[in-house]
Amino acid sequence: MKISWAYPWNWAEVVAVSLFVLLYVGYILRTRRLAGPFGQRGWRLAWKLPLRLIYFSLLLVAFLGPAYGVRQQAVRTAGKDVWLLVDVSRSMDAPDVAPTRLQKVRGELIRLASRFQADRIGLIVFGAEAYVQCPLTYDQGALQLFLNSLQTSLVPQGTTDLAPPLELALKRLTAVPAGDASPRALAMVLISDGEDFGENLEPVLREVSRAGVQLFTVGVGTSEGSRIPLATGGYLRDAKGRDALTRLEPSVLRRLASQSSGQYFELTAQRNEFPQLVQALNRVEGRTEQVRTVAVADNRYRYPLLAALGLLLLDILLTVRVIRP
Repeated sequence: MKISWAYPWNWAEVVAVSLFVLLYVGYILRTRRLAGPFGQRGWRLAWKLPLRLIYFSLLLVAFLGPAYGVRQQAVRTAGKDVWLLVDVSRSMDAPDVAPTRLQKVRGELIRLASRFQADRIGLIVFGAEAYVQCPLTYDQGALQLFLNSLQTSLVPQGTTDLAPPLELALKRLTAVPAGDASPRALAMVLISDGEDFGENLEPVLREVSRAGVQLFTVGVGTSEGSRIPLATGGYLRDAKGRDALTRLEPSVLRRLASQSSGQYFELTAQRNEFPQLVQALNRVEGRTEQVRTVAVADNRYRYPLLAALGLLLLDILLTVRVIRP
């Protein structure tokens, strides 16, 4: 049966072996030096050297954690469900946050998602309408794939409305699957430049508060704003034929966060508060979901450890008189 190791051989083991050899050689030389004036050579210690090499090697093996075979272990999982609501309207192509608002958000979300591998994360994209891009999942590979595909062409063109993604996420968050008796902690992260052309956010905001969901908002952009480039060249124009200008509008995002026990963060040309967002999400305590039985490699460190301790005890009990009067 193939043996695996819980910990790879690294510099710590090299240092331990080197110290053992150095100290033992020093011990032998010191013993010979003390025995010299008495006309003795201290050779009686030689038989203990193999004994000490054996139990030192066994201690080292135990420290590395030899594992072979598998055993069943109960694992209690605790985590939270986090929905990422990402604005992919045309204004997110603005370059006031380099290279563009959406490209910057995409990179930050990839880093954020990698920090929460024990939690389920889902992705909703929105503009005038909202769509589930990735359902709640533990699969980091699938989630990273969807995050990498974020672009403003994912939703139909139109004015941004913040209510549809909140309603959609709330519907998914509060749907408890059959057999899942313990609800998980709920959190949403809404990322937008704050431009909202919807009619009324109050009803959905009340539902978010009643459901006990913490809503974190991230404002992306700058107060100076920027024109919106088109893929075909030129810039987006408004109804009067002038270049459309998009600015960060934080007021709505601040209100959403404050009324749902969340926090507001910013991603601007000068400030990146995604690390603070990660810390805030870490403070959302996961709730116990279930107890699962998983197969894990059986670490057999106890056997070499017990053998090493037995030989060490034998070394202590068997004394050798090196210098005789």
